Amino acid sequence: MASLRSDLRELAVERPLVALVVAVLAVEVVGASGAVFTAQGLGAWYDSLQQPALAPPNWVFGPVWTALFALIGVALWLVWRQADADPEAVRLAVGVFVVHFAFNLGWSAVFFGAREIGLGLAVILALWVLIVATMWAFARVDRRAALLLVPYLTWVSFATYLNYGFWTLN
Repeated sequence: MASLRSDLRELAVERPLVALVVAVLAVEVVGASGAVFTAQGLGAWYDSLQQPALAPPNWVFGPVWTALFALIGVALWLVWRQADADPEAVRLAVGVFVVHFAFNLGWSAVFFGAREIGLGLAVILALWVLIVATMWAFARVDRRAALLLVPYLTWVSFATYLNYGFWTLN
């Protein structure tokens, strides 16, 4: 395990563009895995729900999440690159990031997969708090990484409004 950590640190420093591509692709692939749950809920179930005001058409979500996951990947890369300079802060930042990302995927599983709108609201509220915590942890390592998460926090704030609207209307 120590060898893998060392190899990852070296990659981030010695081959930064490769590391950037790896970080962005990893976040895109893991993030896209939530689409498995989304696909389960789209169609008859989701279409039967009363939509809150300002609910965008379904086609908007794919491009928005793709762009957000790219920004998140770049933010993660900026933090990863500092592993030698501040290993403790990076370890904390990556740890918080992993927990937050599990909640990101968990929301899709709960809302679309389990079709639990109220529980989805609880998960997305926790996700919002965890994004703020991730931004704080990232800012301790590289302020730019935290700033790259602002559009993500904004989108999840909007998604929280939508989740609340679905919960109250249905």
